[in-house]
Amino acid sequence: MVTGGSRGIGAAICTLAAAHGHDVVVNYAHDAEAAEQIAEQVRQRGRQARTVRGDVSNESDVKHLFDAAEDLGPLTALVNNAGISGNRPARLDEQDVETVRRVLDVNVTGVFLCCREAVLRMSTRYGGTGGAIVNVSSSAAGRGSPGEWVHYAASKAAVDTLTYGLAQEVAREGIRVNGVSHGLVDSDFHATAGVPDRAQQLGPGVPLGRAGRPQEIAEAVVWMLSPAASFTVGAILQVNGGR
Repeated sequence: MVTGGSRGIGAAICTLAAAHGHDVVVNYAHDAEAAEQIAEQVRQRGRQARTVRGDVSNESDVKHLFDAAEDLGPLTALVNNAGISGNRPARLDEQDVETVRRVLDVNVTGVFLCCREAVLRMSTRYGGTGGAIVNVSSSAAGRGSPGEWVHYAASKAAVDTLTYGLAQEVAREGIRVNGVSHGLVDSDFHATAGVPDRAQQLGPGVPLGRAGRPQEIAEAVVWMLSPAASFTVGAILQVNGGR
């Protein structure tokens, strides 16, 4: 299951996971057509796919999402990719409380709700056979994103802490929990935030000299889900071009 799987990094994760043998549930919030296009790409790679609409910050939506996923069989992997910045870049004292609450609801509460449902299904404590969870974070968590999205950075720092703590709780129950923390990526995340050229403007300042591509983040996520990462627990893998 990939939350926020209809676009950007999430879409790249869905199609690459299919290429590595996973059936995929593509979660989306609004754009059903885009989600179905990604599902069709999964099917073209010989795997099953289902699209499920749902707001990850809504408990009933999340329960429906996980129940619907059972059509494809037992859940073996969850990627918490859904995330928002809330608005255009601005200082913290220019933010309104409703925007900040919405960002925390999606980016933090959403990860909590999805992790909880996944554990209830995958943990050997509850009769499951194990699995893997990857939480998609951001290098903003370490930089703080001053003058842009301090609230977003704080939400991703919370995701990193949740990732490490949950990993300790469920490692002996057959579930590996890890994170992938990406840097500047050339995706429609920036257009949604009202700054479509942000990746092009800031890319030259990355030590590698460019913004990342969604596929590059997807490679790290799918590796974390694979048996090749079987001894990797509670790690936050930095995929950020050096920044």
